[in-house]
Parts: sequence; C-alpha cells; structure tokens
Amino acid sequence: MSQSGVIQRLLPFTQWLPELRRWQVVRADVVAGITVALIIIPQSMAYAKLAGLPPVYGLYAAFIPPIIAALFGSSRHLSTGPVAMAALISAATIQTIVPPESESYIVYSILLALMVGCIRLGLGILRLGMLVNLLSGPVVVGFTNAAALIIATSQLHHVIGVSSAKSAYHYQTVWRVLEQGAVQPHWPTLGMAGLTAALLLFGRLKLRQRPYVLGAVLVAILVSWLSDYPGAIVGKIPRGLPVLQQPQIDWQVVPQLFMGALILTLVGLLEAMSIAKSIATKSKQRIDLNQELIGQGLANLVGSFFQSFAVSGSFSRSSVNFASGGITGFAMLISSLVVMLTLLFLTPLLYYLPQATLAVIIMFAVLNLIRLEPMLSAALTSRQDGFIGALTFLLTLALAPRLHLGIGVGIALSLVMYFYRSMRPHVAYLARHADGSLRDADANGLALDQRIAIIRFDGRLYFGNTSYFEDKVLEAVSRISELRYLVIDAGGINQIDASGEQTLRQITERLRDVDIDVYITRAKPQLTSVLERTGCMDYIGADHFFTWNQHALEHVWSQMEPTYKARCPLNVPTPKKESGAWSI
Repeated sequence: MSQSGVIQRLLPFTQWLPELRRWQVVRADVVAGITVALIIIPQSMAYAKLAGLPPVYGLYAAFIPPIIAALFGSSRHLSTGPVAMAALISAATIQTIVPPESESYIVYSILLALMVGCIRLGLGILRLGMLVNLLSGPVVVGFTNAAALIIATSQLHHVIGVSSAKSAYHYQTVWRVLEQGAVQPHWPTLGMAGLTAALLLFGRLKLRQRPYVLGAVLVAILVSWLSDYPGAIVGKIPRGLPVLQQPQIDWQVVPQLFMGALILTLVGLLEAMSIAKSIATKSKQRIDLNQELIGQGLANLVGSFFQSFAVSGSFSRSSVNFASGGITGFAMLISSLVVMLTLLFLTPLLYYLPQATLAVIIMFAVLNLIRLEPMLSAALTSRQDGFIGALTFLLTLALAPRLHLGIGVGIALSLVMYFYRSMRPHVAYLARHADGSLRDADANGLALDQRIAIIRFDGRLYFGNTSYFEDKVLEAVSRISELRYLVIDAGGINQIDASGEQTLRQITERLRDVDIDVYITRAKPQLTSVLERTGCMDYIGADHFFTWNQHALEHVWSQMEPTYKARCPLNVPTPKKESGAWSI
C-alpha cells in the first residue's frame, strides 16, 4: 500500500478534506449541518430521557461523538449521535443494576459508552466486522419491532401525566400506567401531548425536509410559558460544555455491563451500516465496515470522556443530511458547532420544555422502526426463519427490560438452524427427464436407472456433514439393487476439509469392494486443487473426473453390456447440441 493509502486508512477524513477548497462544497455542508443540528437538538434531549438521563446529557452526546465519527468513519453522510435503540438498550442494561435515581446511574451510562467504544474499536482494528453477520435478518427485525413497542410504551406515563411505578417486567409497568391513567389522567399533560402530536403529524406530512421537530418544540415551549403549564417540564439545563474527565471504571460492574455493551455493538453497527449503505447506493460511495467500526468505536470512546452515553448512527438524521445536500463529513462538524452554541448560550430557553413533548417526539421517532413486511417475508421464505423472528419479537417483549435475553435466544436459534442446514444440505438423486435434461428424481417423479446413480450434493463437504453425505451414498446403494456406477455431481461443493477428503477416500474404497465404481463431475477448482494436493484424485483416478454429467454418462454407458442397454434405455446419452447442454 502506498504512503497516501496508509494515511487515508488511518485518517479517512483526508479523502474529503481537499474538497473543502471549493466554496460550493462548503456552502452545501454548512446548510446540511445546520439542518441536521435543528433535528438533533430536540431528539438528543428526548433520547437522553429515554436512556434515563437528564436532557443535557443528550446534548453532550450530540456534541463530540458526531465529530469523531465523521473524521474516522468511512461514510460521508452518516449522522452519529443519540438514537432511540441505543438509548433503550443502555437504559435496559443499567436499570438491571441500579435505579435511574441512583447517583451511580450516570456513571454507569458513561462507562457503558466507554465499553462499547472499546469493543467496536477493537473489532475494527482486528478487521472483525464480519461478526455483525451473527445477527440474522429475522432476529434483527423481530428485536427491532419489539424494541420500538417497548420504547413507545415506556413514554406513556409522560403522555398521560401519571407516575411510573417500575415492575419486574415492562408489560407489568405499562399495565399499571394504563390503570392509573384510566382512573385519574392529567388533562393538561394529555393536551400538551396531543398538541405536540398534531404538530409532528402536520410536519411529517407537509414539511418533510424541514426541521419541523424543532418547530414543534418551540411551539410547545411557548405554550408552556404563556399558559403557566402545570405539567412536568424539563427545568433548568446546565449551561456550558462538558468537561474532559476520565470515566469512572467500576471493575465489579464491568462484567454486568458486558452483555449490554456487546448487544449495543452488534445492533448499533448493523443499524449504522444499513443506513450508510442505503445512502451510499445513492451517493455512489464505498463503505468500509471495519473502518466504520473504528469510527463508531472512537466516537463512543472519546465521547465517554466528555460525559456522553452510548451513541450510534441515526437513520432519520443521516437521510436529512443527504437530502439537504451534504457532501462531506464537514457537515457533521457544523452540526456539532451548532450544538456547542446551544450548550453555551441557548439552554435557558429550554427551561419550559414539557416532558410530554419529549415523550411524543420519541414515540413518533420509533414509528419508523416498526416493519411488518420483513417479518412476513421471512415467514414466507422459510418457516424456520419466520418462527425465529416471531419468537425473538415475543421474548423481547415478554422479558423486557432484560432485552439481551430475547435477542440472545434469537441469535442462538439462528446459529443452531445455520449449523443444522449446513450439516444436512440438500441431496438430489438425478434422473433423465423427458426433455433430455437431468433433474431431481424425487421432486419430478422420475424413475432411477438400475445401474447408474447420480447424486448431487448441494453444500460444502466438511466435518459437520460427512456422516450425512456417507449416509446418502449408502442410501443410493440400498435403493438401487443392481448399482454398478455412482456419479457424484460435485457442482454444489464449494469447499472441502480434511474430514470430507477422508470420507471421499473411504466411500470410494468401500464401493470398489462391492464392484461399484465412483465418478465425480463438475468439480470446482477449490475442490480439485485440494484433492490433487492430498493425492485423493489419483486414488479415485484422474480419468474418473469429468467436466459434465453427460460426459460421465457417455463414458459409463460405453462400458455397459448390450443386453442391459436394450433392456433399460432410460439413460441412453442424448446427442450433445453443445458442451454441457444436459448438465444440471
């Protein structure tokens, strides 16, 4: 790698920094950055409340982390900062250790951000971004839908204006809140929530590309101030920037936070990458998963030294950044500058902000997380995937706030199903169809030849499925009493390990002992290269390997006695119109 390539790998922002020499780029980024800031300011305070923290910590998380992620991430448009999912997982993780009113709650929230940063950074440096594939699509969708419902219902007490009596499980808490609200709702709070919801709904329908969330906040603050609003308000927000200080590390608590940090790492990264890739498709930009891990990791790690809780990429703000004309990561620096000015000069204006307004902002934000179509699609594609997605959804809802249990079961079941499928891949017995092609005999109701068996193994041949492969070969022997030739269609074998190679030798040896000859067709280079190195190809016989099934059949048929050819013409080779015409 050249010196410039090394510099760009270590300092990704050097790729877009030279573009800022053009005034058009600077102007576009300034407009996009200000637009994103007008959204992130109310959102960050709302998500801080969701995380169980004072609203000012949301502004802290919207100040430093976006700068670091923009400088060291691979995406030019990803807006990093407080998001609903990360806030929920953070709160669910810490509330199992200490209550939100505890003095240690803020300390542990910052410590969790530090741990998330270290895990993501470590995975990125080690180029282990592939671990995000542990989260299958149905698990993610099931967990996200459940989390969205949990987030929305966790704000009901702020909307109704009643106290939230915490219970062991989230659904019990929601039921108590609804009972209190049915008996004695706080009408001014309900009215403020209704006003905010109406403003947000109008903004979503009519002002999609404008900062309508901030507009709703300003209207709510004005109404609260003029009417001497009797409901809960944000109150005094400390003015000033977060000071640089080392997070307090309680080594006894670290193991208890680890599972939450790991879930935050995987879910947050998957969420961020899906956003970045979606926008990159439109912007024609290349996204590096491992570099994004480094950027997101540094954002959380450095942010924890400035009192930030765990952050991730935001879909809504990233989309607004791109739609507003943002070109480089400089837009996020402008956004952070606006947040900095807010912390320095504008926090007194937020004193009368109703808690009900923040709750409705959260509830509207998570509506985008609920997706029913992917769950239905997963069920139609595979009943097992549909079951895993539905079970993840139900367990996450039922076991909340212990979110790690729901997604943990989903991940475990996905891995079990993956290994089960790889250990029992599809195996087809091929036979001649009326159109001359070779097709799955069982699926098409075709009769098998009584001397020649052709089996196709659709999977890699490794230690986990060699026994299954051997069983299928023995099944062919038992199904065809006069079997003389076994043709193994290896077109689906992409990989073979030592156990698979040994099994091929053993099968060949055993079948030869009972006068059955083995041929292999359509073997890929990654298979033949292994068999050549180990000598297995010579053991089987290089003349027993054919490029196409048809070629093997022609060779085998030439060795058949005339009486059999006359009696069983099923596999008479069809004249080839072109090479490989009948290979399947």
